[in-house]
Amino acid sequence: MDQFSQDPLTALSADDFTGQRAGARDSLMLTAQFRIADREVTQVRVRNLSSGGLMAEYAQPITTGTPVDVDVRGVGWVSGRIAWSAEGRVGVAFDHDIDPMLARKPVGKGPSTPSFVKPILPARR
Repeated sequence: MDQFSQDPLTALSADDFTGQRAGARDSLMLTAQFRIADREVTQVRVRNLSSGGLMAEYAQPITTGTPVDVDVRGVGWVSGRIAWSAEGRVGVAFDHDIDPMLARKPVGKGPSTPSFVKPILPARR
């Protein structure tokens, strides 16, 4: 039986395969520095992040396979390649897996962090 049916009621779409990726994606909204070879560093919005890649908002045209570097908060600079580009967004496949939970770690809890940046916690009784 053909994997891709020609019957429109049973045909598989690209969305049917998004859940079959190797890593779970973590939806979030954070900014990251984005560097393409021979271009300046720009800021992008990261929409989701997994151990193997990310999706970011990037409006400029870019070719699939273009090498990029992304500075993800809590992770640092990660090298990868453009996996896809469509409608103002790009997918980046990392060259090496990362721990996406590092991007979720809170910032600003050090002793030199001003009090207005620290979270307000209820008093313990």
